[in-house]
Amino acid sequence: MSTSTATTDLQQGVWALDPAHSSVEFTVRHLMAAKVRGTFKGVAATITVGDNPADSSVTATIDASSIDTGADDRDGHLRSPDFFDVKNYPTIEFVSTSVAGTRESFVVTGDLTIKGVTKSVALNTAFLGVVTDPWGNEKAVFNATAEIDREDWGLTWNQALETGGWLVGKKITIELDLQAAKADTTA
Repeated sequence: MSTSTATTDLQQGVWALDPAHSSVEFTVRHLMAAKVRGTFKGVAATITVGDNPADSSVTATIDASSIDTGADDRDGHLRSPDFFDVKNYPTIEFVSTSVAGTRESFVVTGDLTIKGVTKSVALNTAFLGVVTDPWGNEKAVFNATAEIDREDWGLTWNQALETGGWLVGKKITIELDLQAAKADTTA
């Protein structure tokens, strides 16, 4: 079996996220200079592709407790009421409100809900093609990025540094690398 090269032929219809081959990652400044990277492991999403980008949509749900920064103590703190408060707000939700651009490069604007607060976010998105894997499955591949201010969603915990500045930066860079398979809509 062999894989085929990517094509730009993205079929209309519903595509389901392949979580085993996708990543939802973030980066934040720590100690004003260093970066801490993290990922969410529990992600489900549906991409509905229309005849043109404006007719398309995206919905996603993230298990907030699936956060992983590689440090158990930090992950526990991020799950606490100081940050995501996963006991009271177990999921992070995204629902697109518009898609604009070309089929190759577009902006997906949508409502991002974290900790019960909903704000609009624009994801700069690239469609990288459709590829057939060695088992004959077609996968649509996308990359998307955004920058948000965590305090807009009530994630305000911080600690002042004795030399000035803050322990945790306000700006969060989000990067999504997504593979999606055509959903079976016959069930």
